[in-house]
Amino acid sequence: MIRRTTVLFLAALLPLLAGAGQAQAAGYRYWSFWERDGSAWTYATVGPSLSRPADGDVQGFRFSVSEDSGDAAKPRGAAGFDTICAKTPAKDGTKRVALVIDFGTPADAPSGEEPPAGRTACAQVAEDATTAEALASVAEPLRYDSNALLCAIAGYPAKGCGEQVATDGKDSSPTETAGTAETAGSAGSAEDDGGSGPSVGLIAGAAVVVVLGAAAVWQVRRRA
Repeated sequence: MIRRTTVLFLAALLPLLAGAGQAQAAGYRYWSFWERDGSAWTYATVGPSLSRPADGDVQGFRFSVSEDSGDAAKPRGAAGFDTICAKTPAKDGTKRVALVIDFGTPADAPSGEEPPAGRTACAQVAEDATTAEALASVAEPLRYDSNALLCAIAGYPAKGCGEQVATDGKDSSPTETAGTAETAGSAGSAEDDGGSGPSVGLIAGAAVVVVLGAAAVWQVRRRA
């Protein structure tokens, strides 16, 4: 009798435990930084202020909400270097970097903002220029936070910077950010410890189940 009552009690709590884990699902709204090899986009391993592209390179930026680099949205558009830089002749002492800037979708936009149309640009900069310098030459105004996190390209978005948001796109913790521009991607390493262990909600839910389950057993024994 005791075992059957306990099993039924714990089974009734499982949906609550599952809900606690799902409630913690969240991502970050930020500009990710990409490099293109042929037709394939690869998430950058360093930020744009450390990246020093060569003449002929294609690099991209995409604004979106993602949990980590594994599910980050890639820049859209198939234009290559020859197309983007077709009207920019080579010049001694400089290099040309083709940039693809994807402002994302309305679903990823902060509340009250509308993403501009995507654009491409050919940045002709000094031979030792970084990607950040190339971007600044063609897509001002740029906005950074105090941690060198790239917050806005061409003024978009007007506010916010790598804030944590729920999976439905609503802000959940504006004070938490995705990282700094000096690590992987333009918004830092979006690879946090999500997926490396259970969420806080899941742990808390499990603790509640254990405590309440023990209480149920005690009550049954007492009545017996």
